Amino acid sequence: MSYLKFDKSLMINLEQSLMKEMLRTNQSGAYHCTSVVDCNTRKQHGLLVVPIPEMDNSWHVLLSSMDVSVIQHGAQFNLGLHRYQGGVYSPNGHKYIREFDCESVPRTTYRVGGVILTKEKIFISHENRLLIRYTLVEAHSPTTLRFRPMLAFREVNQLVMANGNVNTECQPTANGVATCLYPGYPTLFMQFNHKPEWHYEPNWYNGFEYIKDMERGVPYTEDLWVPGYFEMPIKKGESIIFSAGLSEVSPRSLAKMYENEIATRTCRTSFFNCLKNAAKQFYLKEGNDMYMLSGYPWGKLLARNTFMALPGNTIAIDHRADFEAIMNTAARALRHFMETGQPDSRIAGIDLPDIPLWCIWALQQYTKAYGANSTRELYLPLITEIIDYLLDNRHPNLQVQENGMVRSVGTDTPVSWMNASMYGRPVVPRTGLLVEFNALWYNALRFTQTLIEGNDSYSRLDGRIAETVAKLQPAFVDTFLNDYGYLFDYVNDSYADPSVRPNMAIAIGLDFSPLDRRQRKGVLDVVTRELLTPKGLRSLSPKSFGYRPAYLGSPEEREMALHNGPARPWLFGFYADAYLKVFGHSGVSYLDRMLIGYEDEMTNGCIGSLSQLYDGNPPFSGRGAISHATNVAEILRTITALKKFNI
Repeated sequence: MSYLKFDKSLMINLEQSLMKEMLRTNQSGAYHCTSVVDCNTRKQHGLLVVPIPEMDNSWHVLLSSMDVSVIQHGAQFNLGLHRYQGGVYSPNGHKYIREFDCESVPRTTYRVGGVILTKEKIFISHENRLLIRYTLVEAHSPTTLRFRPMLAFREVNQLVMANGNVNTECQPTANGVATCLYPGYPTLFMQFNHKPEWHYEPNWYNGFEYIKDMERGVPYTEDLWVPGYFEMPIKKGESIIFSAGLSEVSPRSLAKMYENEIATRTCRTSFFNCLKNAAKQFYLKEGNDMYMLSGYPWGKLLARNTFMALPGNTIAIDHRADFEAIMNTAARALRHFMETGQPDSRIAGIDLPDIPLWCIWALQQYTKAYGANSTRELYLPLITEIIDYLLDNRHPNLQVQENGMVRSVGTDTPVSWMNASMYGRPVVPRTGLLVEFNALWYNALRFTQTLIEGNDSYSRLDGRIAETVAKLQPAFVDTFLNDYGYLFDYVNDSYADPSVRPNMAIAIGLDFSPLDRRQRKGVLDVVTRELLTPKGLRSLSPKSFGYRPAYLGSPEEREMALHNGPARPWLFGFYADAYLKVFGHSGVSYLDRMLIGYEDEMTNGCIGSLSQLYDGNPPFSGRGAISHATNVAEILRTITALKKFNI
């Protein structure tokens, strides 16, 4: 039985099925995303969504959807589904769905009278090409399929309206047509493995509504261009393969291309395998460079997310080479910033103050997996360069104080992962001494000591680190640990922020923490009581001022709530680390039970993945980006850690 399988009763219930989304990527930037009933519910949905570097650093929806009709005895049964203005759903093709499963590839089974038809979709790795295979499983009469492509040719966050600028021409190509709607866009090739009849009937289809955008309080209506339709007969047992790509392909190669690609897939037969597949979808290969996307469908290349997600999305699934490739690309950008002070053109936020600290944390996880000698051989120069750079106070916004603590200014621009802004100002103005910055700094220094200990080439640096650590550890405790047993979130001069936030979980979850075991347990108790949910740690305690548990409403309301209540699964990784450090083997069964809350999400939201955040109160609904790299990574890292604990 498939781990991700939905029957007819769920699929025909639009209140449930429209809330479930599926995502596929080619690991080079292109993706396909829609609901499980193939009704697009947000503007970022589409059958073929690709990056176009010549235009910008964003994605563009080329092929929005494809309506397929079954024709028998002159009667047409349209299997498509769209929402039009006024909340009207048409043509209601979901009523023909018998089941949907996503074990290896998304497969929908339709039944129209005596006709049983399956539809399977797959992306070709590192190529901007989507294949859809239609197989006629059963039919008692001659059957014809009609394919009507709906085109957008727009940036994912924009919408298109009917206009006179569209290029209406379609050029014939092998078993299909090619078209490009606007200047600057690549040509879209739509081809089949069998020769179809092409009927040129250019027209605008108007008034598509995207309910997810409607909920978010942003524009949600658009028009799509339909150049015509393809038609061809299909026999029982026969498969028709449709290709949508940016280059022409030999129709004869499509069947083999499909089979070769499906052979490389990891079946989603377990919680771990679902997350493993999700993790690989964040990989982005561009020439000789590899990156880690922050998420879908509006993720970016972000420095902090890259380093935070890297261990879980590579090491935890035994992809060592991918860790090294992504780290090398990101490290080059970080080195360039340290040398020149210039940001990177591709990876955003490389200049933020905690980036060097998260880089060292990621390399620490690499060391735990593959040994200190491997780290010394590949990354010791980078690590020591970072420590020297910070100790010399060369970072423009991370200054080492006399007592060894590090200070950042975040009053005008957000400096931490809590980066919500409104009207150009941080929603949570964390500034001064930030608790996780200083914990990461202490951890980085202690970890570096273990790598250079006994190496005369680094004796001077070793001495500087030892001197800083000796001052930093007691200063951290005196500054952050309060009389209530938890840690202040940030301290700025005489002001100590009393908000109960999850950044203290990072401080107690690190391998080298400034707190002793008793102090860690006290902090852990507060985190457990006030922040822990089945979907991660709340970004603010319900007992703290300004708690907003639901990420809903207008863009302004959502920005205010972003870091003031909703829970983040990635923080559970540090919570689990802290729990194991305090309770040892006796904590394994408890953490294993807590993972059930994340496994439940495999059939909700974006199936097989984890959303960006979850409401802080029951029922803990998923919000934001439908598939988020740091969340997937840290749950994978936790699962792997618990397995090792049980060995």
